[in-house]
Amino acid sequence: MKFQVNRDVFSDAVSFAVKLLPQRTTLPILSGVLIEAHEGGLTLSSFDYEVSSQTSIAAEVDEEGTILVSGRLLADIANRLPSAPVVFTTEETRISVSCGSANFSLLSMPVEEYPTLPTPGPQSGVVPGDKFSLAVSQVAVAASRDDVTPVITGVQLEVTENALSLVATDRYRVAVRGIDWDSGSAGTGATPDKPSLTALVPARTLQEVGKTFGSATTLSVSITGTEDRELISFQADDKVVTSLLIKGNFPPVKRLFPETVENYAVMNTAELVEATRRVSLVLEREAALRFTFTIDGLTLEAIGSEQAQASESIDALLTGDDTVVSLKPQFLLDGLGAVHSEFVRISFTKTENPNKPGPVLITSQSSKDQPGADSYKYLLQPNLLLR
Repeated sequence: MKFQVNRDVFSDAVSFAVKLLPQRTTLPILSGVLIEAHEGGLTLSSFDYEVSSQTSIAAEVDEEGTILVSGRLLADIANRLPSAPVVFTTEETRISVSCGSANFSLLSMPVEEYPTLPTPGPQSGVVPGDKFSLAVSQVAVAASRDDVTPVITGVQLEVTENALSLVATDRYRVAVRGIDWDSGSAGTGATPDKPSLTALVPARTLQEVGKTFGSATTLSVSITGTEDRELISFQADDKVVTSLLIKGNFPPVKRLFPETVENYAVMNTAELVEATRRVSLVLEREAALRFTFTIDGLTLEAIGSEQAQASESIDALLTGDDTVVSLKPQFLLDGLGAVHSEFVRISFTKTENPNKPGPVLITSQSSKDQPGADSYKYLLQPNLLLR
């Protein structure tokens, strides 16, 4: 096999192919990148039995062929090659890589032992790449990182009519965002005789998909499955990512969101973020901040530590009763970071026990008086107040 390829194009393609590979694998062959040289150029692929990535790029191919080479080593090399055309040639089990004055000799891996990549199913629908990327970044932060309960380490995608909803939870918080969904001729959506389409995707995979396809005008999504294998694929701009879906029933957390809340406060998002970061500096690990909302504004307090205490007050426009809640600062900051608006609304829900505060609902606010235009919602369970 012999081909010549643009250095920057090749480096980007290898980086994409290895991005979703696991850092460690029990099967070394799964750490490889498969490079197929054909008349039209190159196809680079990776697959670890759960996630696959594939991309095609232009190249001058003198001799067609297929090689398998260590992915992360190749990515490191490609990223540091000089600005010159890259030439690949193979001889028996060795791969020669030359670029300008740089030369590398790599050991090839056995292609015949590499698994067959999954084939994406028919298109289920398309979404705008930028809106999908933003929605993923807003929601995935609430997914659990505890593998003990795999079902909540994913983001639930729910297709109904012309909308796609993304939902994630780690039991302490729930994040939801909806965006437009175009099923086109696929006809994917809710009908009287056909339930809505759902897919539970690993949060880490979905985050990388969001970053990769954020600049795509349209992102094609395919959700297919049999009894033993359910698969989702994302495709745009000569790039394809597939992922096995997480098996299990995602908890019905969307019903936790209240339809209306009469008690809420509106404040400047940046001011609340900065105040939370400052006051939480004196907190011990896993401790919570006390937030006191009154007609005069919001006061943040870090108490309960003998070594240091802190407090700060900022402007807040309160509607309803004075409220005191205790929130973990990082969980609050995650929600505030996903709002993407100048102002934020924190709404206070009620419980049957008047001494136990309900979850707080965080939503965007375009101004002090007007709610935000997006559908992002972040529900955070407060800690019990220290008495």
